[in-house]
Order: sequence, then C-alpha cells, then structure tokens
Amino acid sequence: MKAVLFLLCAGAWLLLSLGHTISVSKLSSLEEFHFKSWMMQHQKQYSAKEHHHRQQTFARNWKKINAHNKGNHTFKMALNQFSDMSFDEIKRKYLWSEPQNCSATKSNYFRGTGPYPTSVDWRKKGNFVSPVKNQGACGSCWTFSTTGALESAVAIASGKMLSLAEQQLVDCAQDFNNHGCEGGLPSQAFEYILYNKGIMGEDTYPYQGKDGHCRFQPQKAIAFVKDVVNITLNDEEAMVEAVALYNPVSFAFEVTEDFISYQSGIYSSTSCHKTPDKVNHAVLAVGYGVQNGVPYWIVKNSWGTAWGQDGYFLIERGKNMCGLAACASFPIPQV
Repeated sequence: MKAVLFLLCAGAWLLLSLGHTISVSKLSSLEEFHFKSWMMQHQKQYSAKEHHHRQQTFARNWKKINAHNKGNHTFKMALNQFSDMSFDEIKRKYLWSEPQNCSATKSNYFRGTGPYPTSVDWRKKGNFVSPVKNQGACGSCWTFSTTGALESAVAIASGKMLSLAEQQLVDCAQDFNNHGCEGGLPSQAFEYILYNKGIMGEDTYPYQGKDGHCRFQPQKAIAFVKDVVNITLNDEEAMVEAVALYNPVSFAFEVTEDFISYQSGIYSSTSCHKTPDKVNHAVLAVGYGVQNGVPYWIVKNSWGTAWGQDGYFLIERGKNMCGLAACASFPIPQV
C-alpha cells in the first residue's frame, strides 16, 4: 500500500499577531463568570490586548459547546484547556500538515476470520497500558502513539511496564521521514527504533516538548523492536483482530473542530474525511466495545488527563470514522 498521507500533528511556533484591533461584543455576566472561573482553573494570565481576544474566543466556544449538548448527539462536549483557542490556532499548533508518502505503511498483516471477543480493554487486563501523557505545545502526538504502543507491547510480552522517551523520537527519527515537533507517523517511528537498535527511557532522555539535538546513547536503550506490523489500508476488522489477540494499535485520524471539546460518549462526525490524505493526529487504540448498539474504539490520547475521559475518548467503530483505519500499525517487541 502506497498512500499519500499528511504529516501528522505538525507544530507551528508562530501564532498570528493579536495586536490588531478586534471588534468585540460585550459578554453576558454568565459568560464572564465562566471565563473567569475557567482562567482560574487553568491558571491563565493574559495581557490587556490578549485578554479581549481570548475572552471572545472562549465565549464563542462556550456557545458552540452548549448548542451541541442540547442537540441529539452520541457524545458530549465540555470546556477544557483549549477553550480560549480558535480551531485555526489549534490546527497551526497541533495539527498542521504537509504531504508525505507513507511508504513505511505498506501492509504486511494477514488477518484471520474470527470470531473475536465482543469487547476488549487492555487497561483492565493488567498493567499493560502506561499512564496518559501530555505532548504540550509540540506536534509530537506521533511519538506518544509510538511509545504507548511499544510500552504496552513490552508489558504484554514481558510483564514489565516501561516509560519510553518521546523526546528521542522528536530529536532523532528524521531519517525515517519524521520531523520532530512538525509531525511524523508511528509506523515510521517503529521503523526508526528497529533500525536504530533501541529507544531510551524517559528518565534518561526526558521530554522537553521542543525540537532538540539527538542525544541517543545506545548503551542506555531499554526497549527494542523486532518487527513492525502495518495493517492493510482501511481494514478496520484487522485492527479489531490485532487489538483482541495481540496488543494496542497505533492509528491516525482527522481531528475536526468538535473533537477538541470532547468530554464523553462515542465520538462521531459527519464533517471529517475518511481518506488517508486528511489524517492529522495519532493516538492509540487500547480496546473496543459496544454501547447501546453502537460499536466503538477505546482510545488513549496525548493531551493530558484533564482532557476527555481522563485522557481517553471513544470513537465509533466499523465505519472508518475520520480515516482511523487508514494508517494503523503496531510493533513486535524484542524482549
């Protein structure tokens, strides 16, 4: 499978200037109260000029959230750490993308015919899923999807839970068509770890959330990849089999505006695309299930535990929702 994908989660460092004149409307007392409460909760401080802009953006997002929650949807939205940002800002900072040939995701997975369990949750099977982490202001979601998958694979194979170095991938994996805080793909990161002969732990290569010089020390590598499994383009049933029989699976999908404020329920969208050229965020499927007749994936994100359901979200399964089956992969660890 040769597919042209957009580089995931590219981080852009220069936001548009907020110094221009902004036409503002006065907030209601309730909106003002919620904004001040939100600022305190998230420890936000602004300059006088920026305060106006953030206040207005917050009010628009708050109204969208309330309107959504009054409608008939399968998921709820809520205020979170992104509520003072426009979606354009978030895309520039977390999700901006550039074309990339996803040659590393050529399929090499051959699935069986099932049947498979009706539900799986690796979090409940034992200590097989590492804690949710936070990528911060760096487009490094692909590194967290990668380490999360390998951490789980190693734990399942050996019983030992590690915390691996996302920063090593940010700094060192460029030769495998990854670009640090400007984005990358888990499949290509697994390939890097395989041919690089290992990845260090987070304790010896701590996360900085910005591009840096490669400081990999081979003698300090603690996790290794024996092979990389790339699931056939759009074969979501193969993803089910992999999660059911082997371990959590990295995948990419297209984030659209309503996903940013996700709080609970099964995420579903009619505005996102299902093609591999639109995906812009990498995450980790740690299980699946069915709720009220709707099948879903259980997904670990990298936006901290305050986002979503303690850092996780559910997304509708079986429809290639937002292109989630376009570029799925997992590592086979060397233990």
